[in-house]
Amino acid sequence: MSSPPMRGPRVPYYASFAPSSGLLPPRAHFVSDAPSMSLSGQWAFELVPTVAAGTEGFWEPGYDDSGWARLPVPSHWQLHGYGAPAYTNTIYPFPLDPPWPPEENPTGQYRRAFTVPDSMAGQRVVLRFDGVDSCFKVWLNGVELGFATGSRLSAEFDVSGAVRVGEENVLAVRVHQWSAASYLEDQDMWWMSGIFRDVTLLARPENTVDDVTVHADFDHVSGEGRLRVDVVGSVLHSEGPDAHSAGRNAARVLVPELGIDAPVGEDVVVAGVEPWSAESPRLYDAELVTPGERIALRIGFRRIVIEDGVFKVNGRRILFRGVNRHEFHADRGRVVSEQDMLDDVLLMKRHNINAVRTSHYPPHPRFLDLCDEYGLYVIDECDLETHGFHYEDWRGNPSDDERWRDAYLDRMARTVQRDKNHPSVVMWSLGNESGSGANLVAMYEWAKRHDPSRPVHYERDWTTICSDVYSRMYTAPTEVEEIGRRIEKPLDDAEQDAARRAKPFILCEYAHAMGNGPGGLTEYQRLFETYERCQGGFVWEWIDHGIRTHDESGQEFFGYGGDFGEPLHDGNFIADGLVFPDRTPSPGLLEYAKVIEPLRIDVGHTGAPGDTSAGPAPGEVAVRVRNLHDFIDTSGFSFSWTLEEDGVSVTTGDLDVPPLAPDGSADVAIAVPATTGETWLTVRAVLGADTAWAPAGHEIAWGQGRTDTGRADSGAEPAGGAEAAVVAPAGASSLEPDGGMLRFGNGEFDAASGRLVRIGGTELDGPLLDVWRAPTDNDDGQQHTPAANWRRYGLHRMLHRADDVTADGDALVVRARLAPAGRAFGLVTTYRWSLAADDALRLDVDVTPDGVWPDIPLPRVGVRLALPADIDHVTWFGYGPGEAYPDTRQAVRVGRYSATVDEMQTNYVFPQENGHRIDVRWADITGRAGAAGAAGMPGGGRPGLRIEGAPVFGLTARRWTSADLDAARHPHELVARDRVYVNLDAVQHGIGSGSCGPGTLPRYELRAEPLRFAVVLRSMT
Repeated sequence: MSSPPMRGPRVPYYASFAPSSGLLPPRAHFVSDAPSMSLSGQWAFELVPTVAAGTEGFWEPGYDDSGWARLPVPSHWQLHGYGAPAYTNTIYPFPLDPPWPPEENPTGQYRRAFTVPDSMAGQRVVLRFDGVDSCFKVWLNGVELGFATGSRLSAEFDVSGAVRVGEENVLAVRVHQWSAASYLEDQDMWWMSGIFRDVTLLARPENTVDDVTVHADFDHVSGEGRLRVDVVGSVLHSEGPDAHSAGRNAARVLVPELGIDAPVGEDVVVAGVEPWSAESPRLYDAELVTPGERIALRIGFRRIVIEDGVFKVNGRRILFRGVNRHEFHADRGRVVSEQDMLDDVLLMKRHNINAVRTSHYPPHPRFLDLCDEYGLYVIDECDLETHGFHYEDWRGNPSDDERWRDAYLDRMARTVQRDKNHPSVVMWSLGNESGSGANLVAMYEWAKRHDPSRPVHYERDWTTICSDVYSRMYTAPTEVEEIGRRIEKPLDDAEQDAARRAKPFILCEYAHAMGNGPGGLTEYQRLFETYERCQGGFVWEWIDHGIRTHDESGQEFFGYGGDFGEPLHDGNFIADGLVFPDRTPSPGLLEYAKVIEPLRIDVGHTGAPGDTSAGPAPGEVAVRVRNLHDFIDTSGFSFSWTLEEDGVSVTTGDLDVPPLAPDGSADVAIAVPATTGETWLTVRAVLGADTAWAPAGHEIAWGQGRTDTGRADSGAEPAGGAEAAVVAPAGASSLEPDGGMLRFGNGEFDAASGRLVRIGGTELDGPLLDVWRAPTDNDDGQQHTPAANWRRYGLHRMLHRADDVTADGDALVVRARLAPAGRAFGLVTTYRWSLAADDALRLDVDVTPDGVWPDIPLPRVGVRLALPADIDHVTWFGYGPGEAYPDTRQAVRVGRYSATVDEMQTNYVFPQENGHRIDVRWADITGRAGAAGAAGMPGGGRPGLRIEGAPVFGLTARRWTSADLDAARHPHELVARDRVYVNLDAVQHGIGSGSCGPGTLPRYELRAEPLRFAVVLRSMT
């Protein structure tokens, strides 16, 4: 007798390949005058540790939930004490066993009682969830509606048969932290669960439409717009052969400003329409009017094409000055308010950003409304990433598994259908880092069929079979140039290679903005502006995802991976944004804004080679202004100039610049008075009137040039290997032994070590050679890791040895050696002290590598000293006001600045080298009462120190050592010492983007080579 056939296990919905059940077809997100009801607010909530532990029957209306907690919706339950957030970049935090989630699957059970208003009586009623992570099932009044996946995609259920108008209704939702869908949502972000976007009840009246599609084309040659609005669904319940036409005629499109009153489905040509672009986001208010409701539309006329290998908007090549944006708030995770979204848009516009890639999922629908209104180009990305499969060499990747096909297509359809009516959306993106495969090709083909008006993007397909643009991440500038010249390494398939070379090139991620950086932005922008094919890129990323939290003593800080007890995490790699978690702009954002500014102002322009135009007259400075906008002229900007001598304003004026068309330029001369000091002319371009995103006077661009005939500073060139100018010391030497001390001029030195311990009335722990800096995130990168070699060779634990302290003519000479323990190589150093004018001490430092040095860069070369803690106010003449390094110096300008030592710090989420001021001419470090006055002369009343460059130096001042900074993992762990530690650098190694992208470019590397530099120290008592 044979055994009965074995049955396989019943697959639960949350482990199913099916994306959903019971959902309505996806449709456009729109606002109408039909009744609606928000269900956001406090919900009854219970978290159970596994699916099996769920409460049977909790969805029944009569279930008693009085013992449950209350949880706000929208929210993530991990941020309200239920479990903890967890961060991984690529690896899945559960076994790679698709489609199965782990048994340890925390499950949230939600209940919400509400009364449906009478205004919804007699109408279809739709229940919409805008975002639930990761899989959820829904019941209304005990009736099971279905389930859905796609955490950041809208899901709608028809609840007409279950809802009770005028009575109490009970909505129950079961949400699973993990599901089969989690394998498709391995984006680089916090794993957090729950109903995190809005829940809304929508009335759908009779005699209206189910969906709306707006086609608003623009012909840049004729200036004509073409509008057609298509609808889905019967508008009228008519009978007979004319029912269809009657329904169409009952739905009309009204655009009062354009005089349009037309039936749906009809093309309307409008002469002289104003087109939409990110620079001029012209929208026309419209309504779709049906017998059942009035639907508000905002229409932007524009045309997107790829023509002759160039991405064009309204007939013109555009340049993406973009960022990747995750949705994030430091207290609420991916629950973002309209104010949060508006804050992002305004900050982007104010920092010259014109484009957003919605990494790596569709954003809250309101964000796209704001992009339409304020003007940002959007690459709208599908909610898809399977990055963790690369740990198994992409074996089992869903992208090439037919069982996942419906889920892939479902996600693409829900993205396109929801967001199709936004003029700001200029490209669809299939997703991110999901390998390759037939399912991605199917998504691409679906998008092209349903919306041929927009190109489709996908980065992981370097063959561009399923992408209309050639997109890459973190490509080094050398390769970007090859791509720009279309001489990149060919594909094996000649036909496909030719097809790829005919497509525009976009860096969908570049310049990883993690911690201090990114460096090297200028080199990328130069390529974008040089090669037509290179159409810009998107910096990774917009915001640090630090979660506001507290330590055991109540100290607040922003937590990152590992701070919440995760056994598997990727540390602070989640903190890689241009703004800090509280949306404060970082130095990186200021640098980016300067590099991508849409007006270019060159001060001291002398003309290009072969330029025969007349130059400036004697006493005039030439200024060239170029308009890099794609569409708008410069009539909306005002120009002004300021002349400063030694950092003090001499005179100012307005600059009359004629209106410049896009790509236009003009040379303007400014008459300036003669000066005797170091003189700089700064020209600014500001908004001439208020705009929707910034007030009049907001600075858009600036340029600066030196106008005197003295020596220029180091400019944008690295200082490595440069020899500082040497001047003859003034006065006669006086080397006097005094016990264990040596008196030399106004200084006291330790006789054994040769260290300066006092100058005038100011105590200090004298200058010693220093080569260490607390590694930046870019120093400790994924692929470029100079910091690992620095530690390997002991540069973080260098030891000093004084070999000789002698008098040499009019100088005190200290010969020393700096070397790491356990290594034979080192740096032989000669400190030569001589007397300068006004009792100042000049220090010339000569550094020579000794032994066989490894082939690694040095972090820095300079000297460090320590001052008493109350000498904590700095005034300097040089570049500022913010920090800068050899490859992150575009946003700073020469001037005179003042700050406290505390104000000079940049509190990155993960402590690291920061606060360096570049090319400083002189700096006064005093107590507040002794701070330098307006003329820059030494103040009185408190000891202090003036430091003068010969000609310049890099300045860093902080209340802790570099070793303290290196050891800390959060800013609040840094404890002020009883000293202020000052570094005077000849040069620092560049910053680069090595935390994920290219390392420091060769021209900014600091190598162990002979180096001479000098500074002058002067007591301020």
